[in-house]
Amino acid sequence: MQTYDLLVIGAGPGGYVCAIKGAQLGLKTAIVEKDAYLGGTCLNVGCIPSKSLLHSTEMYAFLRHHAADHGIQSENPSINLAGLMKKKDSVVVSLRKGVQGLIRKNKIELIKGKGRLVGQGGVEVKNQATTELVKARHIVIATGSKPVELPFLPFDGKQIISSDQAIALNKVPERLTVVGGGAIGLELGSVWSRLGSQVTLVEFLPRIAAGFDIGITQAATRIFKRQGLRIETETKVKGIENTKTGAFLIAEQKGKTLQFEAGTVLVAVGRKPNTEGLGLESLGIELNSRGHILTNDGFQTNVDGIYAIGDVTTGPMLAHKAEEEGVALAHKLANRYGHVDYRLIPNVIYTDPEIASVGFTEAEAKEAGYTFKTGQFSLAANGRALASGAGEGLVKIIADATTDRLLGVHIIAKSASELIASAVAHMQYGGSAEDLGMTVHAHPTLSESLKEAALDVHKAAIHC
Repeated sequence: MQTYDLLVIGAGPGGYVCAIKGAQLGLKTAIVEKDAYLGGTCLNVGCIPSKSLLHSTEMYAFLRHHAADHGIQSENPSINLAGLMKKKDSVVVSLRKGVQGLIRKNKIELIKGKGRLVGQGGVEVKNQATTELVKARHIVIATGSKPVELPFLPFDGKQIISSDQAIALNKVPERLTVVGGGAIGLELGSVWSRLGSQVTLVEFLPRIAAGFDIGITQAATRIFKRQGLRIETETKVKGIENTKTGAFLIAEQKGKTLQFEAGTVLVAVGRKPNTEGLGLESLGIELNSRGHILTNDGFQTNVDGIYAIGDVTTGPMLAHKAEEEGVALAHKLANRYGHVDYRLIPNVIYTDPEIASVGFTEAEAKEAGYTFKTGQFSLAANGRALASGAGEGLVKIIADATTDRLLGVHIIAKSASELIASAVAHMQYGGSAEDLGMTVHAHPTLSESLKEAALDVHKAAIHC
């Protein structure tokens, strides 16, 4: 029976990063993974394959709708869906090999099988051939999450699908109804809309991308509707009805019953912690009402020696959040300082244009008791954006009215996922709107929009 300093259950972004950092800090480390491949949901059926599809279809949409504006002749471009999927799969395979190489490089023991907690410091790992008991001083649960299934819309992998199936369809659905207007629904809805599917997005809340600032989501709604998405908000889905003339999604909107020609239905209403079969109950590990493992500031559960990070815990279900928690926990276990500032975790939707934010929205800043000023800049006045055909979008900045400290930065723009990093950096050291506004940005770049929005907090913008 092997004994380790650190044993991580789950080889997704949080798990494998935690294991690597622990090994780098001198801990004898092993990682348990039940699936055939390392990398978890993010690498295999989530973040990475969806971004490949988004990029490929974005190029296709450019050729179809915008190439002529740039003097590019592209008569009747077409899609080879099998080739599109092959490209996606090649990216995933390459990164899988990379993760496997990192595990070997850092001398981490890889134990294949499903892990189950069997006592303090013990994990039973079972696969098809063997069952073994592994011991560790510190055990980290990093088993991630899975799609939420609605009881009245159970997944069948054909008519009613999850995001796992939506990244691997073998034909473009004539109609795609997306239940859920968050990141997954908007991203995959955009992919299939670009490929020719008639996409209807049904959202229960009053607006799509509800976690973002209302001004950003209003702009996003206008843009996505122009791109061809049908968006129905404040709409509660009741179920699906199959008739001789086709399938219809039944919903209620402001007291009225609606029917949508369903075609293929993608349920994208969120994800839930993946904790089944871990043996949490036998050890009395505490969960909240939504099934998340409860932890303290040090990522420790109520059972000594057992920790949890990533999607199985509370907070945003984001790969970079899980990674940062993995690194912080590894430092703590190696008797070093580890910390995650949850105020500064950026959130991104990878549509075109992208949506990104960090910190407070206006509503959140008000609720927290701040008095604040805002600044805003339109991409339509940015030279690089216009030259790139990316003039749709805006940057909005929220700053404390007294101290000028940045409270929130919100972007809808081409490459917003990259632009948000500079905002996070300024907020990391407690920077002000003036600091950002006086930072030299190269010209012409999209990033100048952040500078102008920061200057606009004090009504000192140059180009608006």
